Formats: sequence, C-alpha cells, structure tokens
Amino acid sequence: MQVTETTNEGLKRGYTITVPASDLAATVDAKLAEARPTIEMKGFRKGKVPLALLKKQFGQRLMGEAMQESIDGAMSKHFEQSGDRPAAQPKVEMTNQDWKEGDDVVVSMEYEALPDIPEVDFSDVAVERPVVEPSDEDVAEALDGLAKNAQSFETKDGAAEDGDQVVIDFLGKVDGEPFEGGAAEDYPLVLGSNSFIPGFEEQLVGLSAGEEKAVEVSFPEEYQAEHLAGKAATFECTVKEVNAPAESAVDDELAKRYGAEDLESLRTQIKDRLTQEYAGAARQVVKRRLLDQLDGKVDFALPPSLVDAEANQIAHQLWHEDNPDVQGHDHPEIEPTDEHRKLAERRVRLGLLLAEVGQKAEVQVSDAEMTQAIMQQARQYPGQEREFFQFVQQNPQAAQQLRAPLFEDKVIDHILEQAKVTDKPVSKEELQKEVEALEAETE
Repeated sequence: MQVTETTNEGLKRGYTITVPASDLAATVDAKLAEARPTIEMKGFRKGKVPLALLKKQFGQRLMGEAMQESIDGAMSKHFEQSGDRPAAQPKVEMTNQDWKEGDDVVVSMEYEALPDIPEVDFSDVAVERPVVEPSDEDVAEALDGLAKNAQSFETKDGAAEDGDQVVIDFLGKVDGEPFEGGAAEDYPLVLGSNSFIPGFEEQLVGLSAGEEKAVEVSFPEEYQAEHLAGKAATFECTVKEVNAPAESAVDDELAKRYGAEDLESLRTQIKDRLTQEYAGAARQVVKRRLLDQLDGKVDFALPPSLVDAEANQIAHQLWHEDNPDVQGHDHPEIEPTDEHRKLAERRVRLGLLLAEVGQKAEVQVSDAEMTQAIMQQARQYPGQEREFFQFVQQNPQAAQQLRAPLFEDKVIDHILEQAKVTDKPVSKEELQKEVEALEAETE
C-alpha cells in the first residue's frame, strides 16, 4: 500500500492512496479461508467447498469489504503516523472509476487538519467578577410581585370599571348562527386584560350585575381560526357578578399560597433565588470577559471549512431573527458579511482552544450531568418527556448539542481556577447593564 502526498498548503492536505491488486486478492483469500469451515453448499460437505467456487459466489462482496477495510486502515495509519486530526470528515473518492478485478485501487483523500494549539499560561489572566447581594428592597419588591400575581377579587356594588372582574355568560354568533367555541357560562373576565378579541372588554365597562349587553366586534384578519378571521360577530352577554380587585397582604397566608411555611421562610426562599439569579448573570459577564482575554492571547490558523460553516450559520440565524415569519428554508440565499466572518473566526478560534484545553485536562461530562441536562430540556415538551429522552439517546448529534455547552462550562471553570479572579461588589442595576451590553453584542 502506498500513500503519496499531493497537497500541503496551510491546513489543507491531499493524498493519493494506492492499494495493490495483490493485497486485495490476499485479503479476499484470507476472508474466504477463515469462513470456509462454516460454509455449507449443496454437493459438498461442510467446510469442504473448493475455494474457487467460494470465490466465484462470494468474491465480489468480499472484494468490496477488502477495499473498504484497506482504505480505512490506510487512513487510520496515516493519521496515527502524521499526527493530523481532520477538522471534518475527510473527502475520499475513487480515482480509477473504470476499475476492474485485477487492477490496483487508487483513491484520493482530502481534508483540513486541525491546527496546533499553542500552550496558554492562564495564571496571568485577571478577571473581575461582579457580585450582587440581594437587598431587603429587592426581596420586598419580589414579595410585592407575588402578592400582585396572587390578586383576588371581592364582590362590589355598582358598575364595572376597567380592572374589575366580571363573571359573564355569553353566546357568540356570526351571521346570526352560533359558532363552535363561542359560548361559555360563569366566565371570569378581567376588564382591560386584553384576553378577548379587540373591542370586547371595553363594551362591558359600565355594566352592573344582572344587566345584558349585545357586544358587537369583528375578529382580527389574522385570527387563528380561519373560518372566523375578519368576520363580524355578536356576543349576547349577561353580567352575573362584578368584582373589584382586592389587595393581597404580604403575610403568612400569602407565603402558604406559594408553598412556604410562613412569611420569613418565603423571604429566605426569595433571597436564595435572587442570589442564584445574580450569580448566573455574573457568570455570563465573567465568561465573556475571560473569552475576550483568551481571544487576544492566542493566534493560529483556522480551518476555512469550519469558519465558512460557522459564518453561514450565524448569517442564517440572524436572517431568521430579522424575518420571524419565515419558518422554513424557502428563502433567498444568505451571504455572510465580513462582520459575520469576523464573529465566526472568533468562535472557531475559541472553540478549538477550549476543546484542546479540555482534552489535555481530561475534562469529562458525566452520565449524571447529561441525564440532568436532558431532563431540563425535556421540560420544554410537556407530555413528551419520555419521547424526547429516547430521541436524544438514539441521536448522537442531538446528544452532542447538549453535551457541548456542559463541556465548555467545565473547561471555563478549569481555566478560572488557574486565573486571577477578583470579586467586585456592584449594584443590581450595574450588573443588569453589563448583561444587556453582552446581549446587544451578540445580536
């Protein structure tokens, strides 16, 4: 077997692999000899079928196997000896398309090699970590929000006002005929909540319990039920109750409604939750500051195919964000800009660096961590958690998409352990401003 270099430009590599016909024939003969003792054929005892007959019947299939094994073996040996790591699956093509038995097999192999990643001394990396301690005012604000969400209503005399809750019976008709889903009894509706079609709630303002009203509205042109979209409708409404919003006190009863023993326990839970939220936001800032420094510390050649793929993905994602109505891929070709390529180069460079650091540090994502990540993702599909779990288990690409961010975060932690990290107390507003700046940069 002979491997001849044809291309060596930057990270691009090209080789010609020649497998002599004699090597292929020897491999086929060896496979037949190995299988012969177990083969039965009419007219011959088990294990006594002549090799010539076996070759006539099975030789073509075994020749294909021999070719594939020889080429795979040559590629594995090449990568082992050269130390090259392909950035993507090598492109392998048979060059003598008119091949016939007795000819040598000649294939071309092309790939982009991953670059050599320089060693980085992380001890001189200095990062400030913003630290926010939840204040009593933050906790009180969160409690007020919970009280507002737990709002209740009390019966009132007189006409309904904006913000009041009315309990109504209604029957909707289009062209004088009731339509499916257009009727309900004892329906609680908060006026001003905009939970009904435009113009409905405003017409109930000023009504008192026991009064009736024919509400005239038109369904929006983009209404989800196509048979109703844009059509005029009349809703025969009867107001059965008018209720005014009641203030929810911040007390032990409110705490129990949210599963806490008492108000003090709820305060502690809120403070712990806010601490976690602030720490998560601070983590985003620290990670970005660290990556900015690492991006400035390393410089190496990047595989063009990886940069092109990343730039195309960035351009495609941003295009869809600007055109949310287009769900599929039936759209004009999207050309990455220089800005997209610049961002792609940064991502590829840092991705390769983190992968190298993680490999050398033997960073691993445990089965337990993967299971937890899958379960968290599965919660986005209520009622289909089991199916999602099975899908990820059976789909290596989906599993890798979940494993990659876990691996990256563990590598970031590994680097931060070696870097100089200084805590800096900041206000909640300052931290929020930093996070918003990060989000703006990624848009």
